[in-house]
Amino acid sequence: MVVAPVKIEQEAELRKLLGSMNEIPGRVNPTNPIVPFQQFGHLHFARFVILDDHTLDDIHTAFGLPPTEYPLYLAFLADFDGMPDEFRAEMAGKAAKGLRRIFSCCQGFNGDSDLANWMKDHEIPASTAYVNWLGRTVHQIREENALSAALKLHLRENFQWFQSKTPLQIHEALKKFVQKEISSGRLTLSDSQPTPFSWRLRNFVHLIGVPILLLALVPLLVLYLPFFILQLRTREKRDLEIAPRPSHEHEEELARLEDYDVTNQFTAMGSIKPGVLRSWTLIFILWVLDWSTQHIFIRGHLARVPTIHFARWVFLDQKKRLLFASNYDGSLQSYMDDFINKVGWGLNLVFSNGVGYPNTNWLVLDGAKDEQKFKYFIRRHQLPTEVWYKAYPGLTAFDLRRNTLIRQGIEKSFMPEAEFRQWLALL
Repeated sequence: MVVAPVKIEQEAELRKLLGSMNEIPGRVNPTNPIVPFQQFGHLHFARFVILDDHTLDDIHTAFGLPPTEYPLYLAFLADFDGMPDEFRAEMAGKAAKGLRRIFSCCQGFNGDSDLANWMKDHEIPASTAYVNWLGRTVHQIREENALSAALKLHLRENFQWFQSKTPLQIHEALKKFVQKEISSGRLTLSDSQPTPFSWRLRNFVHLIGVPILLLALVPLLVLYLPFFILQLRTREKRDLEIAPRPSHEHEEELARLEDYDVTNQFTAMGSIKPGVLRSWTLIFILWVLDWSTQHIFIRGHLARVPTIHFARWVFLDQKKRLLFASNYDGSLQSYMDDFINKVGWGLNLVFSNGVGYPNTNWLVLDGAKDEQKFKYFIRRHQLPTEVWYKAYPGLTAFDLRRNTLIRQGIEKSFMPEAEFRQWLALL
């Protein structure tokens, strides 16, 4: 995530430039001449969004504090395979002219700036990052989707022949068909690229390091818990919720950018409640959540929600504000319903530390359970995304998982009949 303040005198120019990358608002031209996203074979999702927060006065409404004047930011977010330095270099090599035009509208960028280094210097790391299926690359997704399509077509065209065969015969015939397609070059099933040892080492240290540190902190956390509960309940009882229905114009602007694909983008930001208690509570929760997204929720679901491809939580402005960005399947209504019904307590853990959030009790109760207020709160804090790219239109997270399972089944030398029938149902 690259973030830079926008030169106010060039805001209109920037918005026009970003808009030119779309076929219509909400639908990017993947081969646009500014940033030709389709040329980046390791890129899953990307977006440009202007961080124009219209809820800054809420901190005055809720706490009587003067609203802070923050810069208008441009953010570029990318979810990609491989190492960051390599991706930056590829961006600078294939889209230098367009990126320079975009970033020239930002403070601190000039014609002499080294593009890759400038992007690196303006990166803000996520406090928590979620990947639906850790290790699954764009290349793998496209190969497995082609495999799935070829198998489905082959079964349809030869339905009568397959109908009279045993499960073992069908499996063997399909394996031979795939081998023939690979030999002819019509299909490819590449081996996974080896994960760098340095990444594995860091991941292992993180896996054991966070629990060890938490274990060491247990005595202090237990001692502090009664004071924390007292402070928390005192604040919860007097926190003001600010969740009016968003304006019709705001809802219309957001709706124009949604539902062009089975997947949608979501970007929202807001101010964190003042005081050390709320900021450190949020820092601690996101730290623990980040551990879980790296080591537990790595195969197709975040808690009980399976529709998110990528998500990130990012602190801005010395941890005074928080940005949440995700790529999810389905409509926004179904997305919010999924969270409310399955992990409403998790929403409360994080977002109740934001100014104006529907009132919670004991940090995890109520809050998002007031469905209408929660939806108004979220929609009001949502930002329109100027440019959004997805590398595999038409495919949901469920499709990607199914295609991976299809590949795993075709590569097995033998499957018991019950397992084979379950696998065949995927086709």
